[in-house]
Amino acid sequence: MIFQSSTFKRTVVTGLLAAASLALVPSFSKAATLTSTLSGEAETPPVTTMGTGTVDVTFTPATKVLKWKIVYSGLSGPVTAAHFHGPALPGQNAGVTLPFKEKLESPIEGEATLTEAQAAEVLAGKWYVNLHTAANPKGEVRGQVVVSP
Repeated sequence: MIFQSSTFKRTVVTGLLAAASLALVPSFSKAATLTSTLSGEAETPPVTTMGTGTVDVTFTPATKVLKWKIVYSGLSGPVTAAHFHGPALPGQNAGVTLPFKEKLESPIEGEATLTEAQAAEVLAGKWYVNLHTAANPKGEVRGQVVVSP
């Protein structure tokens, strides 16, 4: 029996992409640098905003410590919540994986110790940063965190 539904095809393709991305996760023995650019266009669905930002992350495999610095400007108002979300590929939404407990004014800086599974997701590019505001409670700017070349 051949399945022709678009939902089935999308599920199969998403599964294959996820499996392929895990197979391509680089092995890091020293600190990895990850980055992202925050924009409303990256939100799912996209948001019209003047807000922009950058995300700089360092992950140290030996300690599993993830450190971040997020700088942003131009949002519609103060950030009401900010988190790492995952696992998700660009264009997909996921639940909160790691909330930012620090102050939410720019720059947001912090660190956390990850599990093995979380570390694998981060290094596979499956986490994104999302900044929420009162005008955009589902997120005003977003950026997929990826390993820097």
